[in-house]
Amino acid sequence: MDPTQTPMAQPVPPATASPGTPPADQVPAPTIPIVADVSAAPVQQPPQQPQPQQSASVIATPAEGPVAPQTPQPAPVAPAPGEVPAQQPAQQQAPAQQQQTPQPQYAQQPQPTQQPQPQYPYAPVPQQPQQPQPPAAPALLLECRGLTKTYGSSAGQALNAVNLQIGKGKIVGLLGPNGSGKTTLIKLINGLLVPTSGEILINGHPPGPESRMAISYLPDKTYLADWMRIEQIVDLFADFYTDFDKARAYDMLQRLHINPKAVFKTLSKGNKEKVQLILVMSRRAQLYLLDEPIGGVDPAARDFILQTIVSNYSPEATIIIATHLIADIETVLNEVVLISQGFIVAHDTVENIRATRGQTVDQMFRQVFAC
Repeated sequence: MDPTQTPMAQPVPPATASPGTPPADQVPAPTIPIVADVSAAPVQQPPQQPQPQQSASVIATPAEGPVAPQTPQPAPVAPAPGEVPAQQPAQQQAPAQQQQTPQPQYAQQPQPTQQPQPQYPYAPVPQQPQQPQPPAAPALLLECRGLTKTYGSSAGQALNAVNLQIGKGKIVGLLGPNGSGKTTLIKLINGLLVPTSGEILINGHPPGPESRMAISYLPDKTYLADWMRIEQIVDLFADFYTDFDKARAYDMLQRLHINPKAVFKTLSKGNKEKVQLILVMSRRAQLYLLDEPIGGVDPAARDFILQTIVSNYSPEATIIIATHLIADIETVLNEVVLISQGFIVAHDTVENIRATRGQTVDQMFRQVFAC
């Protein structure tokens, strides 16, 4: 035989069946168990899609050994250096464990905090006991300190070291006989005269532009131009004084039956004094200085003029009326200042004079200045 040729397989003779043995075509095929060889090479898995990294500390590690088909799980978190890796939880508890994974806790940095505010009435703040304050002094509108006025060596002193304080909201009667110093004191307050010594304060300021705007002054003599009509004089005051009220002036002219178109020199002496008083009281001043406002007015018109004075001034203003007709103005006075030969003889309220002396102001005046 040629050694290069492959020997043909010899036919195997059929086996002889033993008695009781079923025929060969009826014998079932033996079942051979299939056992996976774990020592063999690992089964190659299809390449996995790269998962997005959740943080710098998450690293995907391949599982070791044969991989059974399973639901894709999120990549486990790599342990920190020096940390013992924790055992992986069971397969069926992975989703729940993933939801309950605690977040890493970091040490909180101290934050600047504001001082908590107390909530009343639960946390009242103890307060320091306050010292009792003295009662506030009444606001002074006019103050004279050692006021002296001398006209010359032969005339003597018109005022001698006068000290006077008058508050706001008063009607004060400056009472005294002729030549006692009433007109001099009013002119000094109005800034028409300069004192020889002493000091005058109106609202805390010496006489000047500010004090003149706060004072409405009625002199004892006529000073208006004779050729002007009454309405022209009203317009002049309205242009010169910002606090002048034209509506009030025309209302008082109508009630006193004075024609606004009349020329001033055609009026009687009494009507001229009424016009001057109307002009003065039509201002919204703080201090009204009236020198003999009713001296030339007939007795029938005095009551109306006094009522006009009382009803046409602000409660914060003060009126000083210099007169010797005490009985006519006593009913409207709050305080009385008696002056004689340049000295202040008395300064008191009308109520106190009646209560302590049991006299009217007119009776007190007659007793003090009796000849």
